[in-house]
This record gives sequence, structure tokens and C-alpha cells, in this order.
Amino acid sequence: MKKSKWMLGAAAILALSVALAGCGGGDKKAEKKATGTKGELMVYTSIYPDIIDNMCKPNVAKAFPEMKVNWFQGGTEKVVTKITGEIKAKKIGADVLMVADPSYYLKLEDQKLLLPYKSKEEKNLINDKAADGAWYAVRVCNMIIAYNADKLKAEDAPKNWTDLADPKWKGKIAMPNPMLSGTAYVAVGALADKYGWEYFDKLKANGLRVEEGNSAIQNKLLTGEYAAVMILEENILKLANTKKEPLKVIYPKDGVVQVPSPIAIFNTTKNPEGAKALVDWWLSKEGQQAVVKGWMHSVRGDVKEPIGSVPTKGLTDGKIKVDWRKLADNNAKIKEEFRKRVMDK
Repeated sequence: MKKSKWMLGAAAILALSVALAGCGGGDKKAEKKATGTKGELMVYTSIYPDIIDNMCKPNVAKAFPEMKVNWFQGGTEKVVTKITGEIKAKKIGADVLMVADPSYYLKLEDQKLLLPYKSKEEKNLINDKAADGAWYAVRVCNMIIAYNADKLKAEDAPKNWTDLADPKWKGKIAMPNPMLSGTAYVAVGALADKYGWEYFDKLKANGLRVEEGNSAIQNKLLTGEYAAVMILEENILKLANTKKEPLKVIYPKDGVVQVPSPIAIFNTTKNPEGAKALVDWWLSKEGQQAVVKGWMHSVRGDVKEPIGSVPTKGLTDGKIKVDWRKLADNNAKIKEEFRKRVMDK
């Protein structure tokens, strides 16, 4: 009888321990394997510094407690310039790249600098990716029109990209510099393809101002210096929802310029397993929820749009077509054409 009771007790304890292990309870070895990783990684990114500090760093540190992840931040063009120098020196400092312009990843593919990797999250993704897994869209940014509701009524605001050429906005419109901003470069290429370079001639004649970046534009929109601007949706959503600023997003009826910004691993990385684990995390539901908290859209169908936005599918369905290969192969030519038409006095 005593023996039977002992055996029953042992069986109960064994069953409980198995259940706990299945739920992730108490199995430190299994937990460490799930995070996958030790060592060190360097990420080059164009994500805004405050989003890196408040969203990227804490979430990544929590997901990978035994791996040191370092960050280098700059606008897309600043990061590209840094990488270009490192490629020439044959000393690439980044393990993982997260910049805005998808066309740049095509150039890196052409140079055979990326590490193909089939992510375990691939089946859950609804946005752009390389066929061999050399890169995956990890966040979706939208170039939109914005205005200040304290300075302008909704019915009077522009509804289409072409409305920015209306003389009533003369000297009161702005956009980021495509020489510095990857998303602005994509917008220039997309709008020039859709409406011809004459579109930018009209904007120039209407007093278009070119600012260093999105942040400078949002500040001058707040002061009323600008009435309507081309800007990233995330800038406006963040200010409207966290600081209650009176800035409003217009999703142009002729389509947003959507930029599915990728993540990729350099094939020179000394920590490929850590880099792959980081890619998997960013593409996971948890990682994508962190992306949305940074006011960007998810590349998964099971993660909702950021607060204050509209469903991602609606924006994707009506987006302006972008020729990524053309942007990759004609970078200097497109920028020079813009500079000549808009920035030269």
C-alpha cells in the first residue's frame, strides 16, 4: 500500500513537471534555446533614435538576454554611405541591416553581400521578400500628406498628390530631401513614374521647400510655416497620439507611397545564428507588435495597424506602384534629376 502511494505521488510529480516544461515553466535550458543566442551583433538602421531607445532596445534585450545587440542609427543615405565605405575597405561593420529603401537591398543582392535565410516566420508574412530569403520587409512606412487642423479645415486640405500644385498652397508646401531620406527617394521615384518629372516642375513653381528630413517638416507644420506637406505617416501618428498635437494624416486618393522597409543579414557576419534569431524575432508576432508601437505598419496579417491609422490592407491595395529595380539601378540619375529640377535655383 505504501509503495502504491509512493508510486502514485511520483507519477503526479512527473506529470506536473512535464506540464510545466510544456508551458515554458522552469525549464531554463529550453528558454535559453528559444532565444537562441549568445555573442554580439551590430545593427545598422534608419529607425528614429527615440523608437530605437524606447521600442527596439528594451524589446530586443528582453528577447535576447544573453546576446549583446549594438545599434548604429542614421538616415538611410547616411547608413548607405557608411556601408559603401566599409564595402570598399572590405570591412563591413554591420551584421544586420534595417534601412528604409528596399531598392538598396537589390543592389546588395547584386553584389552578393547578403546571407540568404529562410525564416521560420516566412509563412506568416504578407509583404515583400526576396525569393531566397536574402531580405524580408520588416516594417511598412507610408509617405502621405499631412496638415495642421488648427490652421486648416479638413474640407480645404489637399486630397491628392496633384493638389499640392494648386496655387493656393504657393510657398506653403514641403517634402524631405531625397538625397538624405530613403523614403523620400522612393516617393520621388514613384511620383515621377506616375505623373512624369513635370509634376516636380509644378511643385517647384509652387514654392516647394525641401527640408533635411521628416522631423524638420513636422515642426514647421506645427508652427504654421507649412500648410500641407509630404511626410512619413509615423511622424504624424506619433505626435497626434502621444502629444495630442493637431496634425492630421491625409491618405491621398491617388495612393500612398508605401515603403516596405527590409531587414537583411550581411554574409560577413561572425554571428550568423544570432543574426538569424534576430530576424525571426522581428518577423514574429511579438516583434511586429513592437514595430506597430513604433507607429509603423506590420508585415503580418495577424497584427493590427498602429493607433490612429487605417487598416494596412486598404493602404496596400490602393498604393502607388513602385519600380524597385529602376530605383536600384538609377539611384544617382534620379537624384540628379530631382536636384536639377527642384533644388537648383
